[in-house]
Amino acid sequence: MNKTTLGIISGLTATSIWGAMYVVSKAVMAVIPPFSLLTSRLLLGILTLLIIAVVQKKLSIKKKDFWNIFWVGFIGYGISLGFQFVGTNLSTAANGSLVTSATPAFVLIFAALILREKITPKRLLALIVASLGVLAVIDPRSAQLDSSLFLGNMCLVAAALTWALYSVLIRKITRDVDVLVISLIAFLGGLPTSITASAIEISAQGLGQITPGMVAGILFIGIISTGLAMYLWNTAFALLDASLASLTFFAQPVVGTILGAIFLGEIITPLFLFGGLLIGVGLVIASRE
Repeated sequence: MNKTTLGIISGLTATSIWGAMYVVSKAVMAVIPPFSLLTSRLLLGILTLLIIAVVQKKLSIKKKDFWNIFWVGFIGYGISLGFQFVGTNLSTAANGSLVTSATPAFVLIFAALILREKITPKRLLALIVASLGVLAVIDPRSAQLDSSLFLGNMCLVAAALTWALYSVLIRKITRDVDVLVISLIAFLGGLPTSITASAIEISAQGLGQITPGMVAGILFIGIISTGLAMYLWNTAFALLDASLASLTFFAQPVVGTILGAIFLGEIITPLFLFGGLLIGVGLVIASRE
């Protein structure tokens, strides 16, 4: 399997897992507040990758590299996910889906500025085609632009921008450090923000009843959706140009919608099917660069 194929599979698998997480997290967040769930995700992700790193004897890292990765993780898991939670809370889920779908476009810009990747006509065409596919999948007519949602929408834009910046910086630092070690340390970077916000949440509203089903959901979100999926996402950016790796992000709303239809009774429209086809075409175009 060549590097491009492995990178695309890694990215698609990561975003497909995140699409599945939508169904699980919807149930879990009815009991556990968002930042408390994020803290459990990061801790479980750290534990999962730490066990693997110990077994593979990959814990050696220079102090300078540690702090570089830590601050990149702070951007991704502290700032970006924080903006996403706050934005979704102050805006709507539909707006969240629409705004965060702009992430690959932001990646294209940051990759050109930071990594000096060329914005080729083929990559730009692939981004446009895939973006049109996402618009068809999430249907922007459901978005709301009320003035009361302005602050939430701006937080969502900030989330998309900072996640794009995180992803591009991951591409940069994976040139010198193993992806597993990077993923592990990056999770640590998200803890200061998530633990602080979690303490505020719990003191204000507490936790709901933790059932065995909730525990299973938390374990899935922490081990699979965080530990495994984030490692795969970082692997995609280690193996591919950032502008290509970012296009795999578009699989998330597709998988989320399909599983939402299966488990939550949501409706799949012909427009969704057409959008999924366009996303696939965009990935094919980009991969043939």
